[in-house]
Amino acid sequence: MTELGRGARLSAPLPRSVRPMGRWLRRLAAGTLHLRLPGGESITVTAPAPGPEATWVLHRPLRLIRCLLHRGDLGLAESYIAGDWDSPQTARLLELLNANHSAYNYRLRGRWLTRLTLWLFHRARANTRRGARRNIMAHYDLGNAFYRLWLDPGMTYSGAWYAAPAMDLAQAQDAKYTAILQTLAARPGEHVLEIGCGWGGFAEAAARAGLRVTGVTLSPNQLAWARERIRKAGLEDRVVLRLQDYRALSGQYDHVVSIEMFEAVGEAHWQTWFETVHRCLRPGGRALAQIITIREDAFESYRAHPDFIQRYIFPGGMLPSRSHLRSHARAAGLEVATMAASGTHYARTLADWDARFQAATPALEALGFDLRFRRMWHYYLAYCEAGFRSGHIDLQRLVMQVSPSPPQPRLIAETPC
Repeated sequence: MTELGRGARLSAPLPRSVRPMGRWLRRLAAGTLHLRLPGGESITVTAPAPGPEATWVLHRPLRLIRCLLHRGDLGLAESYIAGDWDSPQTARLLELLNANHSAYNYRLRGRWLTRLTLWLFHRARANTRRGARRNIMAHYDLGNAFYRLWLDPGMTYSGAWYAAPAMDLAQAQDAKYTAILQTLAARPGEHVLEIGCGWGGFAEAAARAGLRVTGVTLSPNQLAWARERIRKAGLEDRVVLRLQDYRALSGQYDHVVSIEMFEAVGEAHWQTWFETVHRCLRPGGRALAQIITIREDAFESYRAHPDFIQRYIFPGGMLPSRSHLRSHARAAGLEVATMAASGTHYARTLADWDARFQAATPALEALGFDLRFRRMWHYYLAYCEAGFRSGHIDLQRLVMQVSPSPPQPRLIAETPC
């Protein structure tokens, strides 16, 4: 074994082609990394502390190193998309890197010009009323045919609930809707507002349970699919779906539901979102929001340095921490009854999605999605799975009700539309 400072050990010396990575490798603090090199060599790096075990197959190590130096963790993603490296378990490799977040100061940041460019790009995709529709369409209007290939048959694009280990993806998504309705204690005939109705999965489940549903979305493709779904189910008398911004909502409802829409709101509009929930929720009713959060000690770095997701997948998006959810809810006059985490369920959801996505390669090619796009999307699914498995991000189910005390002053002034 060859020592690599700080206690990390190599099973053999690094060949010249990857020697520039030695300084980076010596920072590995937890886990085991198996390197597979272009010349056929195999080297194992063993950190002093236990952690995930992963394999990294390097095709063009010098290009990878250059991407890391210039563009940080975004460069890691872009290098994968370009085919510079692979892994038999991409999510496991990214989990290993997440497990070493302290050794790498949470992230590889890249050069200052890269950081400035990414920050400006993120700022330019602000979720004003016009910007929010543009950002949503950039992601969801890839086409219903695309999402149909790898989501479950019910077209649910949010973390599932594997209430029993033997459940498949479709059963786990149905179990989530059942759990949400049970948590709301909603009774037949009551009226539920869904902020961000997606392809109509929850709306159909709630209507079949005897509820009236009003749902809003900013995606024309999703809306068309959801309306047709409701028509085929014969539930048009119970469900109204609209192309509408949440900020334009009026009226009051017995309950409010929002399933992973908050992540697309943008930090400048968080308070407005909670105020909208408060305005639309009748006293005595419940609001339930399923929201992805980022760990408290990583938030400031994440806020200052937009990541791969914000650059390539969800322009304008932003994850809150648990404390942000509590403080904004309180300021809007909402009382948090419960907040339960289920990140491990989301990790399994993402693994199931990725397996379906990989199996759909021929059909994706037929739709015109090239190799570069498919590698980007696979990296996205693996990146998220690794985040949940490492605890860097989590999934919260937040249950709220109208507080008896008046709302507090606004925490953040909303940017002009």
